[in-house]
Amino acid sequence: MNAFVIGAATSGSGKTIVTMGLLRAFANLGLKVQPYKCGPDYIDSMLHTIASGEESINLDTWMASEAHARHLFNHYGKGHDLGIVEGVMGLYDGYDKSHGSSGDMAVLLDIPVILVINAKAAAYSVAPIIHGLKTFTPASTQRSKVVGVIFNMVSSEKHFAELKAACEDAGVPCLGFVTQRAELQMSGRHFGLTTERKEEIEKMVEIAADEVEKHVELNQLIDTISSSTSFLNDDTVTAFGTGRKRQLSELDTKRFAVANDAAFNFTYRANIDALKRMGEVVFFSPLSDRALPICDSLYLPGGFTELFATELSRNISMRQSIKSFAERGGQIFAECGGFVYLCNSLHGDDGTIHPMCGILPLDTTMENAHLHLGYRMMKLGGKVMRGHEFHYSSVMPTDIKPDGLTIEHCQYSVKGAPVDTPIYRYKNVVAGYTHWYWGEKEV
Repeated sequence: MNAFVIGAATSGSGKTIVTMGLLRAFANLGLKVQPYKCGPDYIDSMLHTIASGEESINLDTWMASEAHARHLFNHYGKGHDLGIVEGVMGLYDGYDKSHGSSGDMAVLLDIPVILVINAKAAAYSVAPIIHGLKTFTPASTQRSKVVGVIFNMVSSEKHFAELKAACEDAGVPCLGFVTQRAELQMSGRHFGLTTERKEEIEKMVEIAADEVEKHVELNQLIDTISSSTSFLNDDTVTAFGTGRKRQLSELDTKRFAVANDAAFNFTYRANIDALKRMGEVVFFSPLSDRALPICDSLYLPGGFTELFATELSRNISMRQSIKSFAERGGQIFAECGGFVYLCNSLHGDDGTIHPMCGILPLDTTMENAHLHLGYRMMKLGGKVMRGHEFHYSSVMPTDIKPDGLTIEHCQYSVKGAPVDTPIYRYKNVVAGYTHWYWGEKEV
């Protein structure tokens, strides 16, 4: 399997559009392509899966060890012809300088980088940008191998000719371009994957693939990366034998019910596979199913609770089923949207109050919403856990201390500073806003 990283100078350059187009274009050629995503993002991974038909894998060297990232790359790449790793932000933007960046990941996996350069309102001045990304060596790692450029937002053939000349003078092969098309502008990236939305995304993928097939030299791209790829094999990496080892003792039982529908779908495949190694996993839908399936533990991941608040609220039998499970001492682990679902209510941005499960005596709101974002770590059951916080809703303040609810302020930022993001405990319920990663569980 050959593989490469899609990098860029900045966020918003068009990495996701180009990645989706490449995934579908190569699939149309009959290749089996495995997508990956640098960092903790769920949305891009969902788009990759739609574009390729293969579930995308997150690679993150802050939430997990380098050895684990290498293992995931190898393990899920088996049996595939090509691996495409979409980067995060700019090529050397990491959680600490370049640590954890797309360039860092390219060096770790020993695969080349294809740059996506946003050429809107730019021409020959892209040359020093390309040259700089090609030649810069960050202090934290080796220089990544930039072997090609694809331009985005190209207005005409004349425009592309100027960009291609800049590429040649920067010493990097130009592999093609994607034009400016209104249908490829990704507005509202945080959306529920309803049937209508999936159809909209499918149209976007087809248009992106059409652009790639018309304007990108796919044979040249394969030849370019083939000459500079040294794909790792399982003999060169120990899957779980090095780096940080973590266990999710809170969920270490035999039968796991995992919420999975349009409202709850922010899951890492490695997390689910870790649960499968510990027992049986059964999926269910809080939106459409009437009751919780028989299980020892319940996992409520994040998703788009606020977009489906009305439907979730109307499914009274499911809410009652989950509350009864909690009151009987059932183990529940809930993250972000799953945590919101366990509370008394969710107040919409229009002031509408949506009753939720009523297990945690708290109310959440989308009014005056603002983004809470960042890597997080904490100790749970004596184990260090790492994850990522990303949400707009917030817990409504109250002067009442609810009976039976324990509130722990035990989370820290990537710099080790305390953050005001609590973990809530009630009986055998553990919940909070942070999305946690446990895919590196020791086996």
